[in-house]
Amino acid sequence: MTVNQRFDHHAKLFATMADTLGVDLTEKMQRGEVDSEDLRMMVHKCTGCTNPCDCVGWLADNAEGAQVAPSYCRNGDELLSMKD
Repeated sequence: MTVNQRFDHHAKLFATMADTLGVDLTEKMQRGEVDSEDLRMMVHKCTGCTNPCDCVGWLADNAEGAQVAPSYCRNGDELLSMKD
């Protein structure tokens, strides 16, 4: 997997995690609560995850939504703090 492919893969995981936790990233950007650099840094944190395969499974198992992120999620606390 190239660096760009890896970043894209983790960007999708991150966006899906946000959706699963009920965080509307587009709305947060429109309100000025986060910007593209914030999102890029969160995706960058995600690329360092040691459990991306587990994450894919967790996201599939929680497709209807979840109240908390898995303990290994490097952005879990930050995403939860962004919930309305």
